[in-house]
Amino acid sequence: MSIMMGLPATFNPEAYDVIVVGAGYAGAVCARKLAEACGSKVAVIERRNHIAGNAYDCEDEAGVLIHQYGPHIYHTTNDRVHEFLSRFTEWTDYQHKVLANIHGTLMPVPFNHESLKLAFGEEKGEHLYQKLVATFGENKKVPIMELRTKNDPELTEVADYVYENIFLYYTMKQWGKTPDQIDPSITGRVPIFIGDDDRYFPAAPHQGMPTEGYTRLFERLLDHDLVNVFLGVDVRDILSVKGDMVYVFDRPYGGEVIYTGQLDELFDLDLGALPYRTLDMQFETLQQDQFQPVATVNYTTTEDFTRITEFKLMTGQELPGVTTIMREYSKAYEPDSGQTPYYAILEDESQALYQSYRERVDGILNFHCVGRLAEYRYYDMDGVVASALDLSDEIINSNR
Repeated sequence: MSIMMGLPATFNPEAYDVIVVGAGYAGAVCARKLAEACGSKVAVIERRNHIAGNAYDCEDEAGVLIHQYGPHIYHTTNDRVHEFLSRFTEWTDYQHKVLANIHGTLMPVPFNHESLKLAFGEEKGEHLYQKLVATFGENKKVPIMELRTKNDPELTEVADYVYENIFLYYTMKQWGKTPDQIDPSITGRVPIFIGDDDRYFPAAPHQGMPTEGYTRLFERLLDHDLVNVFLGVDVRDILSVKGDMVYVFDRPYGGEVIYTGQLDELFDLDLGALPYRTLDMQFETLQQDQFQPVATVNYTTTEDFTRITEFKLMTGQELPGVTTIMREYSKAYEPDSGQTPYYAILEDESQALYQSYRERVDGILNFHCVGRLAEYRYYDMDGVVASALDLSDEIINSNR
């Protein structure tokens, strides 16, 4: 692998069998797979000045390893994804736990046995828990809508508490909506956990953090003799789609194109901009060992920010006397502003707009959309990797 800033004057797209747009999970996985399985020479084109996409981590000025684009917690039930990524990193045994700050009281989320006792008092909380166990059984996630179907005033009281104190204000901040704009079907899926397991991902058999960080994982992932990475290059300056052809430097390109960016940007937003939510992340370094009891605390009833992340508690880094925290403020994404589009707004109108863009490229046999942006959907990291592995399989099989 070679990594260089910008395209050299000698760059020749015809020297590459594959052009990958984006050096995040989707692009890096496809680049590695196609280089290994097909012997393809791959050019990875990345707009940012670093690899690893939103998973990029680095040390700040205080020496604290931070996630520059917000916390990334590895967890998966997908054995294939785990086996693939484990070729490029070892994992810590970090188990993610989240607390909600509800009017100054910290309670585990998802709402569980301990949360009930903190919210309703020891005696009443235990009574409500035993009723939940008798009704639904232990160690189960139950949506609050299901609590309401039992027509039991006490179970309805639990559902109302979780809705008002865990879900409502947090969701309003996260998505910029008023209560009447929040889809009732989403409300109904908000779960409580009937049990004592306070991990955020109790069902994931594989979870932790890469022992040397995400950026190091990507360095190894892209470390192949047939893969070249070009940073600081906006692909819109060199690549375009016209009709059923892909052009690079205004000449038809016959190799495979793996596209992981925003599809509307490729067409200069000519049908309109796809809506996203973005995040304003405010980092603060504190001269103390630890700021909060767990890595993530959600602020569900107060504050303008949605959560605070403390990175040392996530990465396991030992650095006495200093810690870095980050507050997240959610807001609407503005196209071509330099902001990062984090969350696609998956409503009927935006989905239809995406499909209009997607139809323009679906008939191009050598153009492939993959990843959170190009597919316009919400993915966890393992979902992106799984999608990229599936696409790689399709391309590999078609070349046999």
